[in-house]
Amino acid sequence: MSFNIAIDGPAGAGKSTIAKLLAAKLSFFYVDTGAMYRAMAYFFLTHGIPPDDENALRAACGGIHISLSYADGAQRVMLNGTDVTDQIRREEVGSMASVTSGYSFVREKLLLLQRELAKEHDVIMDGRDIGTCVLPGAQLKVYLTASVHTRALRRYQELTEKGQICDRAEIERDIEARDYRDMHREIAPLTAADDAVTVDSSEMGIDEVVQKIYELAQRKISS
Repeated sequence: MSFNIAIDGPAGAGKSTIAKLLAAKLSFFYVDTGAMYRAMAYFFLTHGIPPDDENALRAACGGIHISLSYADGAQRVMLNGTDVTDQIRREEVGSMASVTSGYSFVREKLLLLQRELAKEHDVIMDGRDIGTCVLPGAQLKVYLTASVHTRALRRYQELTEKGQICDRAEIERDIEARDYRDMHREIAPLTAADDAVTVDSSEMGIDEVVQKIYELAQRKISS
């Protein structure tokens, strides 16, 4: 039987970074669900489909195929056979994904693939509703969070290190808006599962967070 770890939390909490490092430490398969939603959002954006045009979005889903692959130890996201790993990390793609992931037909498009991966492999999956909806039977559920200020500062530093010009206050406002949308959407809102362990990384380094969740996993695996 496979062992599944679900990591949920708000935008900018470091879920993907932590999940990737933890997957390597445990030799688990990492599934970046956020990247899958971003890939769909990227398709909508590049095809000029407004986020509020439900009929057009639904129709476009039939022409979208997303898969995950690994190259040199790094996960790559393929959209209709094209590697879009770098393109989907742009801010406008994240904002689009926050809106379009609330549609049931978008979620249904990806849910089957995510659950099949979890059946076949020991996985670490991160997102907004993994422990509550996607993998409710996961043996370990973690709700990873941090203050809005901390998350905005981390994102600002990440972007400026890449040479991008950005405004920290604007990033903070965007994160607050995304939190509100994610927590109040009608379908699968962001919330901690009843049996999730909450980890606040506001005052923790990456290695500390990885070690804490690693220890939680080891206790579950050995129990």
